[in-house]
Amino acid sequence: MIRPPLVEIRYRHPPDRLDVFRQHLVHDGGDVKVTILRSIERAGPAVIDGRTVLEHGSPVVWFTFPGEWHDIARFHRADGLFTGIYANILTPVQGCDALVWDTTDLFLDLWLDEGGPHVLDEDEMEDAVERGWIDAPTAERARAEVERLRVAAEAGNWPPAVVLEWTLERALGHLEA
Repeated sequence: MIRPPLVEIRYRHPPDRLDVFRQHLVHDGGDVKVTILRSIERAGPAVIDGRTVLEHGSPVVWFTFPGEWHDIARFHRADGLFTGIYANILTPVQGCDALVWDTTDLFLDLWLDEGGPHVLDEDEMEDAVERGWIDAPTAERARAEVERLRVAAEAGNWPPAVVLEWTLERALGHLEA
């Protein structure tokens, strides 16, 4: 049995926080890289519209698109129940041809579940701009990206098919094969 390689993903959160995730690379399609985090460590649950969508111990399937200003995740509860699709607006990931990737979180997120798309954390983005953590051109690029994804989701053209195809079960199957 050959275990998929571990990728170290370094998420910078302005002004000075760094989160490092180690995830197994279960698919490298060139234009998309699929990784799985079997159990996320969180201090508390992520709650959207009063519903727990991610919690300590939850598995997450991540999709990194080299050159894009977002990544995508399939969120689950700790028991494996799928809760929705989450897009993190960020700088294009650097190092995707190696096993250490770097990016900077740009605060905005898009959440998609049966209730449709919802832009998250606009207040955090405004605060980051006001504090000078993100410059105006980068903030505008982030806003344009989240709006592009929101419009595509409302039209039924987002997320990409690969996100729907790579379920938790499929990712775990590649991890355990």
